[in-house]
Amino acid sequence: MDTPLARELADLSSRRRALKGVTVDFSGETRVFTVSNQKGGVGKTTSAVNLATALAELGAKVLVIDLDPQGNASTALGITHSADVSSIYDVLIDDLPFAEIVQTSPESPNLLCAPSTIHLAGAEIELVSQVAREFRLRRALQTYLDDHPTDIVIIDCPPSLGLLTINAFTAASEVLIPIQAEYYALEGLSQLLGSIQMIQKHLNPELHLTTILLTMFDARTRLSQQVADEVRNHFPEQVLGAIIPRSVRVSEAPSFGQTVITYDSSSAGAIAYREAAVEIAQRGALSPQKKEQ
Repeated sequence: MDTPLARELADLSSRRRALKGVTVDFSGETRVFTVSNQKGGVGKTTSAVNLATALAELGAKVLVIDLDPQGNASTALGITHSADVSSIYDVLIDDLPFAEIVQTSPESPNLLCAPSTIHLAGAEIELVSQVAREFRLRRALQTYLDDHPTDIVIIDCPPSLGLLTINAFTAASEVLIPIQAEYYALEGLSQLLGSIQMIQKHLNPELHLTTILLTMFDARTRLSQQVADEVRNHFPEQVLGAIIPRSVRVSEAPSFGQTVITYDSSSAGAIAYREAAVEIAQRGALSPQKKEQ
């Protein structure tokens, strides 16, 4: 029957078949992403863990660093992060080696996580007195990567520009910004771009905005399409073709300690995140600035 529901199901089926035939090469240098947005509730952590799981499913060795004191990324990946667990806090404050805190997610043997604990809430204050406070994550991560080959590192940041987020920016070479398809998301984007430029100028000239992911897209509303069009007009190279729809399955998955990729692999949200992961992997590590040279 030619109904909207039938067309949607046929489209999902076609996209699932297309994904089955995709192969990606991860033989290049380690790519380090920081997933950031100073506005909360835009799907930042959800996107970080689902993209990580989808990339691991494609064959990449992926490390997720949970730099948010709430620990939501750790929860979604099924990682233990109670107060007595060694975490990213111990790396930043006490110089504990990265290798001693990394856990393997039950989602995939290719998916690792450096968990957050409640102690991280006080790290912003404690980092103030630390030597080279902006570079502590970068140095610890580089030491780990020297001995533990990893294809992709994804750093999930808190929704603020404090020392934790600055550490993430100095450790990364690529910025991935999830943008909710609503008007207020555009206001927060200009502030975030200013922060990235400040980090580029003073702390990490290698940092570039390479990826923008539209999330919580509601095809029934004109506003979602207007926001998507405006973002694409301003950032034609960075915006992914894949769009993450509003999905109950995506919201439900963390309550089961899973990502939507494993919770309901056939859902629209899971397929969209898989498509986004393929696109990120195929784009490679080149920033728009380097592509123009």
